Amino acid sequence: MKRLPIFYAIIAAACYGMSLPVAKILLDDMPPMFMASMLYLGAGFGMLAVNLFRKNQTVEIEARITRNELPYTAAMVVLDVAAPILLMVGLTKTTSATASLLNNFEIVATSVIAFAAFKEAVGKRMWMAIAFITVSSVILSVEDFGSLTFSTGSVLVLSACLCWGIENNCTSRLSLKNPLHIVVIKGIGSGSGAFIIAMFTGGATTNALFIAIALLLGFVAYGMSIYLYILAQRSLGAARTSAYYAFAPFIGVGLSFAVFREAPTTSFLIGLAVMIIGAYLAAFEKHEHEHAHAAAEHEHRHNHGDGHHNHQHEPLACGEHSHPHRHAPQTHKHEHLPDLHHVHSH
Repeated sequence: MKRLPIFYAIIAAACYGMSLPVAKILLDDMPPMFMASMLYLGAGFGMLAVNLFRKNQTVEIEARITRNELPYTAAMVVLDVAAPILLMVGLTKTTSATASLLNNFEIVATSVIAFAAFKEAVGKRMWMAIAFITVSSVILSVEDFGSLTFSTGSVLVLSACLCWGIENNCTSRLSLKNPLHIVVIKGIGSGSGAFIIAMFTGGATTNALFIAIALLLGFVAYGMSIYLYILAQRSLGAARTSAYYAFAPFIGVGLSFAVFREAPTTSFLIGLAVMIIGAYLAAFEKHEHEHAHAAAEHEHRHNHGDGHHNHQHEPLACGEHSHPHRHAPQTHKHEHLPDLHHVHSH
C-alpha cells in the first residue's frame, strides 16, 4: 500500500542529495542567497515548462489549487523565503558544526507540528523511527562535539528549522492538488523573494555558466525533488515523508566519497547503520483499526478502486480523474496511513 510513496520519498531525497557535491563547487563563485534564488527559480520555471508540455499532451487529471488553499499556498512561499534568511544569519553567529547539528531539528519540528497542529497520527513505532533517523543525521553532521556552542545563532537556526517544519505541513495540506502547480508557485515565488533579498544585500555573480548550472541543478534537486516529495506526502503524511527525506545527506556524502575518492568515515558508517534501523521501523509500520470518516466534499485526483470513492458518474468514469465529489459518512477497518482522508483522532 505504501511502497510506491516510500519510493517517491527516497528518490526525492536522492535528487536533492546528489546535488550537494555540485552545489559545493558552485558556492565557490556564487553567494549563498543568490544561489538559493537560482535553485528555486530553476525549479519553478523548469516545472512550468514541464506543465505546459504536459498540458498539450495529456488530459488533465489533477485538481487545481483554488482560493480555499490560498492561506497554505501563501504561507508555503513566505516560509520558504524566511527560513534561508534565518539560516544564513544564524550561520554568521554560530559554528558550522552547531548549525549542521541543529538543522536536523527540521525532522522533529515537522513531526511535532503534524501531530499537534494537524492531528496526524504518529504512533510509538514511528516516533522511534524518527528518533533513530534524527540521531543518524546528528552523527553525520557533527565533526567536532567540542566545537558546539549555543547562542543567538543557534536560536536563529532553530527558527529556520521551525519555519521549514511549518512549511512542510502547509505543503502537505496542498498535496491532493496538482503537484506541478505547487512546485511552480513554490519555485517562482520563493525564488523571486530570495533574488530580491540577494540584490539588496549585494550578493550576486555574473558567471553565466554557473548561473545556468544552478538553474539546471534547481530543476532536478528542487523541482523534481519537491514534486516527488509532494506525491509521497499524499499517502505518507508530513512526518513520515520528512523522515525518509533525511536520507538526502547520506546520498550526498556517499556520492562525494565516490567522486572525490574519499574513504567513508567511521561516523558515516555508524550513522548509515542507525539510519537503516530507523527506515526499517518506518517502512514496516502497520496502523490498522476501525475508524469513521465524516461527510466531506473536495476535489482531487482519485479512482474508484480504493474503497473511499464510491460516488456515481454520468458518464461512467474509468481510471484516474479529478472533479469535485462528496464522501458519505463511512465507518470501516483497514490498514491506513495519515493521508488527508485519514486525519481522524486516536
